[in-house]
Amino acid sequence: MSLYQLFKNIKPYVYPYRWLVVLALLLTFIGSLTAQVNAWVLRYTVDEISVLLEAHKGLAEGLNVLIIITVILVSKEILNSFVQFGQKYYGEKLRIFISKDLAQTVIEKILTYKLSFFTSGGNQPGMLQTRIDRGVESITRLVQNFFIDILPLFANSIVALIMMFNANFYVGLVGLCIIPVYYYVSRQQALKMSGARREIRNLRENKSQGILGILESITVIKSFIRENIEADKQMGLQNDLTGAQMRIRRISFLFDGMKSFIEQIGVVAIIILTAYFVLTGQMTIGAIMFHILLFNNVSAPIRQLHRIYDQMNDALIYSEGFFGILNAGHQKEESGEYKPIKIKGEFELRNVNFTYPGNENQTLHNINMKIEPGKITALVGLSGAGKSTLVNLLDKFYEPQAGEILLDGVALSEYDTMYLRDNIGLVLQKNHIFNGSIEDNIRYGNPDATFEEVVDAAKKTYIHDQIELLPEGYHTSALLLSGGQQQKIAIARMFLKNPPIIFLDEPTASLDAIATEQIKNSLDAIKENRTVIIISHSISQIIDSDCIFVMKDGRIVESGTHEEIYNLHGTYSDIFDVMTRSLNIDKISETLENK
Repeated sequence: MSLYQLFKNIKPYVYPYRWLVVLALLLTFIGSLTAQVNAWVLRYTVDEISVLLEAHKGLAEGLNVLIIITVILVSKEILNSFVQFGQKYYGEKLRIFISKDLAQTVIEKILTYKLSFFTSGGNQPGMLQTRIDRGVESITRLVQNFFIDILPLFANSIVALIMMFNANFYVGLVGLCIIPVYYYVSRQQALKMSGARREIRNLRENKSQGILGILESITVIKSFIRENIEADKQMGLQNDLTGAQMRIRRISFLFDGMKSFIEQIGVVAIIILTAYFVLTGQMTIGAIMFHILLFNNVSAPIRQLHRIYDQMNDALIYSEGFFGILNAGHQKEESGEYKPIKIKGEFELRNVNFTYPGNENQTLHNINMKIEPGKITALVGLSGAGKSTLVNLLDKFYEPQAGEILLDGVALSEYDTMYLRDNIGLVLQKNHIFNGSIEDNIRYGNPDATFEEVVDAAKKTYIHDQIELLPEGYHTSALLLSGGQQQKIAIARMFLKNPPIIFLDEPTASLDAIATEQIKNSLDAIKENRTVIIISHSISQIIDSDCIFVMKDGRIVESGTHEEIYNLHGTYSDIFDVMTRSLNIDKISETLENK
């Protein structure tokens, strides 16, 4: 991303606070004038004292000079303190406001993106977090420092350069000639460092993702005693990061030495030239110090160019990733406008093909099926058959590459996405529990629900009594619950939502036998007069279904009632027989007979 593109992207976020920018510019102009006062006062002081000494006059005659310079310098410092306060305050205020807007905008944008955005390579949670945090930080720091450091420094430099030319053209020319040389060296430094900075950005993203992966997988890591392996992985990343950082430091120190040399050459040239003009009677002695101080003001931003370039390069590099997220408009979920008064829940899939983004292997092949409204439909198949993918398509998380999906005779793509999902309840094998109380997590299914409705949903999932035993009851953090209890909370959300269509993807997989039976009874109650699609390896869940679709390698291979497709002695029969053998039905039957 170029500097022009960066400012073009930032402009919409700065514009609402343009009054802050105007104030900062006004203060910058005032500050650029006050910064030259010392040079004028020093020249005046040296020249006046030189005259007094030549006339053999002492303190009594020079007291007037001391009073004048004291009043001027003190007044200048008082004014400058207000100017600097205003620059820092308004610059910080601008940074905070822009930071807030950038952070909020990127969150709102991400929430509208397709699931494929988050599942594609390079968009893992840790990497996205690093891009967002570093992007907001570097961009807003650049905006802040532009008004606190960069703009004032360059304004001071321009005013000082004008004064040098006004006082003596040749001295001003020396000051002017140093700037392009210094700028060229600084630019070469930036170009040398840009590759290493981009490498550091990628390494930081990988490191953040690695740390997040360790935290999420800590139980597995410890169970396999793989702490050393994970530590070595992080050490490898850390060594690469350290190497890249040291390369940047070496380049930086080398070029900083060159720039310091160039600056000192400029000071030497100014001293020699002004001394020549003094000796030839074209300047006063005070003019020597006057021009040296002005040259210091000219070279001040030059001395800061390396830091300014550092900030600009950080902003340019991290803004690539940040605005890449922010401007990923093609990833936005597409939504129709159709909102029927009531959804019955009749799905029909016609010749549907689907491949996950970035995946070469096709997941679903020519799917044709009809899901009757108000009925229970089961999807059966081995892992990887495409069952969960099918549910993802029905919930409009993904769009098929070919074919069409109809709901109540209308193409799913024409439905308003938010309205559609508001009428669908989804319970996964592993549901996410948010950082908050049990009550808040259940109420997520319906933010407007009363506490009594929350309790009623908890009772339907047989977790109310367990919650009541907790010291803080429904105010207890949901993260403290066991996996099975958290699954009940997730199912309670669906009860609270009370939708006409329900998708159940292994809803009782993490529950014990008693809890599974309890949830099954609750689900049986809520299934009435609703369209239910269930994925399960539980015989009791499958066998009661009105229709079963058997999937294999992304295709529908059998469909019908349990009896119909079992008697085909095909894929379903094989799966069902394996299920019954895994339950050890013979011994169970023997135990029940001898009871």
